[in-house]
Amino acid sequence: MKTAVSLPDGIFKEADRTAKRLGISRSELYARALEAFLAKQRAAEITEALDRVYADEAGETDTVLAALQYGALAEDEDDW
Repeated sequence: MKTAVSLPDGIFKEADRTAKRLGISRSELYARALEAFLAKQRAAEITEALDRVYADEAGETDTVLAALQYGALAEDEDDW
């Protein structure tokens, strides 16, 4: 799909140089950049949703699990 966007001159010039350096069109560069931005936004939305879900959890540490984790960390330190 074709679309028109306005960009500050500095961003346009840097994007143009980057596209040339990568050997791709400006359109491809903009598409890749937008795709990366949208993926980051989706990941942030998932994190926010998980934070909301787990915010309601008790948050108490399972003492057995904590002891096992501590023991595993202590063993790793011995290897150094």
